[in-house]
Amino acid sequence: MTVPPGARSIAEILELARDRLVRVTPREAHAEQSAGAMLIDIRPAWQRAADGEVPGSWIIERNHLEWRLDPSSDARLPWVTGYDHRIIVFCQEGYTSSLAAAALLDLGLARATDMIGGQREWAAEGLPNAPAAARAVNVAPGAVHAG
Repeated sequence: MTVPPGARSIAEILELARDRLVRVTPREAHAEQSAGAMLIDIRPAWQRAADGEVPGSWIIERNHLEWRLDPSSDARLPWVTGYDHRIIVFCQEGYTSSLAAAALLDLGLARATDMIGGQREWAAEGLPNAPAAARAVNVAPGAVHAG
């Protein structure tokens, strides 16, 4: 197989994304959430149904993320009023969230980052986790409840 000029592997793309982030642990994310940071869950409904949800987080599925969090977008969430929000993105294991957080940096959201280890590590550390049926999260337009 011939690799096209300029092509990068996903490992390289992930490394470049993470080089731009100051990633946080689940415990740090929990403390920051308590202080007003927005935790953004980009996992699909089936993963949230299987593994639970972080109470108080925002469900913004990956395909809507930039539109919901870009302060200049007509599709932004009402609370997105500027570029200074502390946004911590998480996924199941902390890979896709790194790519997503880097995209938020590209939008000018300089305080965006992601959570190391994702939902799996959050739950393993015994941090608050609710079954999807509890509906303890905020669901952005276009996302679906898992429970």
